[in-house]
Amino acid sequence: MTTILTKAAESRRGFLKVTGFAGLATLAAAGAARADEAAAPLTAVSPATAADVASLPRIRQVMVDPPFLPEHEQAVSGGARVVEVTLPIVEKKMQIDDEGTEVWALTFNGSVPGPMIVVHEGDYVEVTLQNLATNLMEHNIDFHAATGALGGGALTKVQPGEQVVLRWKAIKAGVFVYHCAPGDIMIPYHVTHGMNGAVMVLPREGLKDAEGTPFTYDRAYFVGEQDFYIPRDGDGNFRKYDGAGDDMADALDVMRTLTPTHEVFNGKIGALTGDHAMTAKVGETVMFIHAQATRDTRPHLIGGHGELVWEGGSFKDKPDTNLETWLIRGGSAGAMVYTFKQPGIYAYVNHNLIEAVMLGATAHVVVEGEWNDDLMTQVQKPTPMKAS
Repeated sequence: MTTILTKAAESRRGFLKVTGFAGLATLAAAGAARADEAAAPLTAVSPATAADVASLPRIRQVMVDPPFLPEHEQAVSGGARVVEVTLPIVEKKMQIDDEGTEVWALTFNGSVPGPMIVVHEGDYVEVTLQNLATNLMEHNIDFHAATGALGGGALTKVQPGEQVVLRWKAIKAGVFVYHCAPGDIMIPYHVTHGMNGAVMVLPREGLKDAEGTPFTYDRAYFVGEQDFYIPRDGDGNFRKYDGAGDDMADALDVMRTLTPTHEVFNGKIGALTGDHAMTAKVGETVMFIHAQATRDTRPHLIGGHGELVWEGGSFKDKPDTNLETWLIRGGSAGAMVYTFKQPGIYAYVNHNLIEAVMLGATAHVVVEGEWNDDLMTQVQKPTPMKAS
């Protein structure tokens, strides 16, 4: 496939590449780290280890759009496996509300957030990161679940038309953020344009409740919370741009205010409501994995509770129980489990209610089943007040 660029596009691509390269120096000793990596065999392994990994069974995990998770087992027996994942990077225009507001999103696999990856502790994750030739920007990927080389970010920088393969070992059980991190201002720019996702590393024996008893979930959903910073024109209307990166100067000004124009779940207002609402049945145990790559957030299930909550994301820690609201720190993911007891429409929100109601951070769970009057009943319908 041949890509033909205009002079303007060539110029913009050159600027975005230079910006990405220059920014690396401001990361924690990143410039030196790259030089050291060129000399030191960070990606090399001993022949014995290479042979061991080569002999492991391989599983190709098919990515699916959030809020869904790829097919996976909750517990596994036997030794480690190599889980193969392909993540194409897609720069695309997306509408983020019903008013026609647009953003040139930077995405993993074409979705905001990027897809959930599910592996088990001790597995190897082999990621093929593809920067499509039609893109304009340099990209990479930083896995918070990985160890070393800026989470893989120092070893995965790819220009448009390139791909790179990174293998890392999942040695920490829990849920973790991944995101693009090219360097300097390009890190928050890329992340706030949608370039983040999550990894779930399950214990090999499966999950356990607060008493140490194994349990399983019937369904699991991935809610990726995204803050957008859309520039406005002189009349207060949201601006539109012709191509990826064209909004950079304007967007950086909005980002410096630390005040998002939109705070949404899974890429846009209403992405998880109406026909796209999550579903469940009374009696089902559902896991909700919530990630926010930049800002603190406060998930809350209206009408339900966080019966088991791994607020910090670590499955090696004992879960908290029966929380009404829990905190997901910026740059992290957490998990909550709830068994639904009543039918109806539940609102799953960021309980900063300004962000939930006014900026868009609301989802719905539609639950089917029989109503239990013992848990709740309307004793009297609304009637005129009686005079005292």
